[in-house]
Amino acid sequence: MAAKVHFGLTLPNRGVLIGVETMAELVQMGVDAEKSGLFKSLWVGDSILAKRRPESVVLLAALAAKTSRIRLAVGCMASFPMRNPLLLAAQWATLELISGPDRLILAACQGGRGGGGDWEMEQDAFGVPTGQRVRRMIENIEALRALWTQEKASYEGKYINFSNVISEPRPLSKPHPAIWIAANPRPQNGDTSVIQRATRRVARLSDGWMTTMLTPQAFSDRWQSILDARADMGKPTLGYENTLYYNANINEDRDAAYAESKKFLDSYYTTDWPKEIVDLWVAYGSPQEVIEKIHNFVEAGATEITIRLTGYDQRRQLERLMNEVIPAL
Repeated sequence: MAAKVHFGLTLPNRGVLIGVETMAELVQMGVDAEKSGLFKSLWVGDSILAKRRPESVVLLAALAAKTSRIRLAVGCMASFPMRNPLLLAAQWATLELISGPDRLILAACQGGRGGGGDWEMEQDAFGVPTGQRVRRMIENIEALRALWTQEKASYEGKYINFSNVISEPRPLSKPHPAIWIAANPRPQNGDTSVIQRATRRVARLSDGWMTTMLTPQAFSDRWQSILDARADMGKPTLGYENTLYYNANINEDRDAAYAESKKFLDSYYTTDWPKEIVDLWVAYGSPQEVIEKIHNFVEAGATEITIRLTGYDQRRQLERLMNEVIPAL
């Protein structure tokens, strides 16, 4: 039997720039999600130049000031490899002073090419080529943990180096705020070693796993591989969490739901998504059809599913999600 699943709501912060909603409406969606009691978490997206949007840490601060219980998360933080960990440590600890302890999740990822976006501009502007992103992500995770747990922190890496640094304010969560890794690697020219490396990296470095664009079977397989890797490393598996980043468009006219979802995603990412990706990534159609697609991931072992609504009437879609879909799950 599948375990109880929790739900998150992903706020489409890039939508503020493409006419989906205003900033006030976006924040109010988060407030209403908490009031409903149906959601465990609120998620915001992140990109600075490649896929421009209101900045994630500042947006989470606004949500932290307006809410009191719901978890607040950024996933994935695609800009993470380019952020200075000395600055981010202070920003995130300050955010925790606003939110309170044990409410924040930083889901780091390497970012990079794929899924639309001005990656060349971002790479050139920050001076961080694609080939450095994985190593910088690893070093930033390790550096943040050092800054948050050592009275005088030191770190020596290929790209990040500092000695005897006092980072304040200190975070409220102990031993430190949660750092997850968002990863959904694909085989490269038939080579699956990239998946194996990512699996071990997630298992070794993260406090939780976020992923997206997988079938239920692939999700189940990857999840089990991560748990097995953690067990092999002597790391606990009990309490280790996952979150599936998914999309939904609730409309009894299935063709209209698909068309609106594709228009939304194409505009959001400035790319032309093929139908197989929309089908993989979005539960669209009647409430029952949406429920069935989400339920497949519950059966596959998802402990939390965060939903972004791929419609232009975000308020109406949220009402239907809260009234017709989540209660049935």
